[in-house]
Parts: sequence; structure tokens; C-alpha cells
Amino acid sequence: MKAVRVSVDDAETVRKELLSKGAIDKTRKLVKRDGFIEIPVTDGAVEFPVIEQEEPEFYIPKKTLGSILDIPEKEKKLLPSGWQLLGDVIIVTLHEELEPRKYDIAQALLSMYPGCRTVLLDRGISGQMRIPEREIIAGKRTETINKENGCLFKLDAMRIMYSQGNLAERKRMSRLGKGEVVVDMFAGIGYFSIPMAVHSKPDKIFAIEINPVSFGYLRENISLNRVENIIEPVEGDCASFTQRGIADRVIMGYFDAHPYLENGISALVHGGMVHYHEAVPEAVEDRPVTRVVETAKKLGRKVEIIEARRIKKYAPGVWHVVVDAKVF
Repeated sequence: MKAVRVSVDDAETVRKELLSKGAIDKTRKLVKRDGFIEIPVTDGAVEFPVIEQEEPEFYIPKKTLGSILDIPEKEKKLLPSGWQLLGDVIIVTLHEELEPRKYDIAQALLSMYPGCRTVLLDRGISGQMRIPEREIIAGKRTETINKENGCLFKLDAMRIMYSQGNLAERKRMSRLGKGEVVVDMFAGIGYFSIPMAVHSKPDKIFAIEINPVSFGYLRENISLNRVENIIEPVEGDCASFTQRGIADRVIMGYFDAHPYLENGISALVHGGMVHYHEAVPEAVEDRPVTRVVETAKKLGRKVEIIEARRIKKYAPGVWHVVVDAKVF
């Protein structure tokens, strides 16, 4: 095991030069010993004096499900390549042929993430409130706290959805709303309200949520993030609890929100912004824009479409789209 031994001051310069020549052995770590740095190199010739490394330190190979599980190769090909980490809970979707292996797979996942304690098998979502269908396949406790963008979100992963695919949109919204009055019509556990309150400091956010489980966590998350002076949680149907003419900005972060567009637009003051979400087939991708424009016209108001953008693939041929519109 050969290495180049250099002074600490010269180590970075030499490392870069060796790297450019493809001479570094990437299976071993740089070692600091006796005031010098040992840079591991391959057996190929290099332009620096080399030593025989007596105590090399190796990188631990990254574990994979396939390397951990002793199962037939045809089943290894069906193993998932990704999963969701939500606080200390792992959420995984499995091919139906791997169902008999679910407990072994769960233990393998826990061995890969020592900080996690529970694994849930995800089977999709159902109902208007988008309740997840999940099974505990390792551990017991499903309530967790997820940290994201400087915010804390407490939730029960068995009962509450939390999409990692919306992270960029949540970060974008966290930069908006400073000094404004905001209405979050489908607030959930505070997906948009919490980041906006923490980072942008609006004057007021009315966070409306009808699901009692989500509403309970919304209240807890408001307290966890210490934004009680900004967010006012409102439990109930936003069709009844969305006030008219009070908001500078309205968030409609629910895929089936189009029946509530009149409520959302009516909540805006002159020159207010609406962020309207919809799951839309590619064949009719202009539908969300059309719905916003037609609803504003019906209410005798004008609208300027600022942007309509794809967030993520929701299903085959279906996109999660957000329309940003200014309403006068």
C-alpha cells in the first residue's frame, strides 16, 4: 500500500496534482501521522517519493440493500433504489414480489440508517384528505419530527403525507410574504405556513385545515417553531372560513382545489397574489391557467399570470403544476 508523504502545508497542492493524474487510491483515506500527511496512491508511477504505508485507513464501502440481503439475484433486481427518510422513520415502497421479504428488507434499511427506528411500507394514498395507506414492518413508534429548511415538522407518518418532491416549492414560498397578510387555504401540518412564518415574517398567516389530525399537528408545529404571533390556525372547511378581501397572498396547495378558486380569489385585496396548485394531465396542461383566468373574470376581476410551472411528476402523464397569478 503506497502513499506520498508530504507536509501539512503542501498536502492540498500535492493532492490536487495527484488527483489530476488519476494517481490517488480512492479506497483509502488521507492519514495525518507524525506531523505529515500520507496521501494514498495507486501502484502506478508518480512524480513524488512514495512510502509503504504501514497502517492504511480504508473507506467503509457504502451499504446497499443488495449487498446486505442474501436473496436470489432475480429478487435483488426488484429491490427499491430509493426510499423516504422522514425524521427517524423510513418509508419504502416494494414490488409485490418482494412482499414476503418485507421484514428482512426493513431490518436491512435500519442497519443502513442507525439513527432511524421505524420502517413503514407505503401502499399509496386514499380519500379527499390524502390519507396514506401504510404498514409498520419494523419498529413501533410512527410519530416523528422532520427537520427541513430550518423548520421543525412534527407528524405521525402513518396518518400524514409529507412529500419530499415539494421541497423546492416549500423553500420558494419561504422567501415570500414579508409584511403581508397571507391565507393558506389547505394548510395541512404547516407545509407552507411554517417556512413562510419562520423565514419571511408576514404580518399574519391564517392557516386553514379541515382534517382534525393534521390540524392538531399544525398547532404543535406553530408552537415548535415559535411563530404563534404570526400564524393563526383555523380549523374547518376553507369554503366557509376563508374571509373575503383580507389577503395580500393566498396559497392553494391542494390538488383538487379548483372548486375553491372563487373563495381564494375573493380573499385577495386589489393586486393580491394567488398560488394555485393542481394535478393536471399533460394533454390539458393549460387547464389550471384557464381555471384561474375564468374564475377571476366571473368575479369581475382581472388577472395577470406571472408563471405556470411544473413541480414534479404526480403520476404517469400527470404533473403537479403551480400557477402564480396576480389578481386586480
